[in-house]
Amino acid sequence: MAYGLNRAQLIGRVGTDLELKYTANGIPVCNFRLATTMRYKTQDADASTDRTEWHNIVAYRKAAEIIKQYGRKGGLMYIEGKLQTRSWDDKNHPGVKHYMTEIIVDDFMFLEPRGNGGAEPPPVVDTDDMERGTPLPPEGEDLPF
Repeated sequence: MAYGLNRAQLIGRVGTDLELKYTANGIPVCNFRLATTMRYKTQDADASTDRTEWHNIVAYRKAAEIIKQYGRKGGLMYIEGKLQTRSWDDKNHPGVKHYMTEIIVDDFMFLEPRGNGGAEPPPVVDTDDMERGTPLPPEGEDLPF
């Protein structure tokens, strides 16, 4: 029996340049913001308006490297992950605590070509397999299930 569920699924556009950094242990980390937009009708039945939400996205290890390599600002992406809130104390204002909620990437997919001459988007990547170091089966090879 599960004690809870922490899962977020988003489809949106990358709203910032992709930033790749490394932790003190040399683990790649890619941070960026993803914009999701919802359109809804206003009281005037003929009019509609958009509302955009911005999400802080964090990818680690191989997922971070792939997103940095193939992703681009404005690109459409599917992100699946878990919500995590972190906090820190403001250095300039003692006693003030800041909070940020982020989505830690578990799986992702690029939903459109990169724009380089109509090239195909990169393959779908299962980050669970990458994290465990399990190689993905070669294309066209039959799976045992």
